[in-house]
Amino acid sequence: MTWIKTIGVEESSGPLKTLYSQVQTPDGHVDNVLKVHSLRPRTLQAHLTLYKAAMHSLPNALSPRERELVGVCVSRWNGCDYCVEHHRTGLARHIGSESEARALADAAVGDASESVLAEREQALCDYATKLTRAPGQMAEKDIEPLRAVGLDDAAILDLNQITAYFSYANRTVLGLGVSLQGERLGLHPDEKEKGFGHT
Repeated sequence: MTWIKTIGVEESSGPLKTLYSQVQTPDGHVDNVLKVHSLRPRTLQAHLTLYKAAMHSLPNALSPRERELVGVCVSRWNGCDYCVEHHRTGLARHIGSESEARALADAAVGDASESVLAEREQALCDYATKLTRAPGQMAEKDIEPLRAVGLDDAAILDLNQITAYFSYANRTVLGLGVSLQGERLGLHPDEKEKGFGHT
């Protein structure tokens, strides 16, 4: 499941047990990307806070579909199959089609013969791609296409934070060998709730 020791739900106590209780499904499942933090509950808390703030808190100028698409785009470029599978499934939940989600995921990284992305989605993915692949080459002109498709400064910040979050999450997963073994794909916190409970 991971390359380092993790503490399961049954063995947890103190702050870790409290955090697990906030994120586990009704039958007690906790995602492996969260369990990998179990030796340092403070980093689990920080991860959860960033994830909820970037992806599942309102207001957010990006739609749920757009957020998941950006997450898949970044994760594909970083080679993080774990996050690709989770968030492509989340994308499919939002649009109601696994095949369409796969087509969008391919188009997001230029792996489709014909793009199925809307103009705004393409602009989001272009920004996320450059920030992921060549962060040191970012320039103010890179946000001009975002403004051209209607993003204001708050929306640009939302996009930036989603892109940055996924690079963090991808490196946590890839650097510690987090696997999909035993995972439930596509779960996410409810945007209308303050906590982290999955829906």
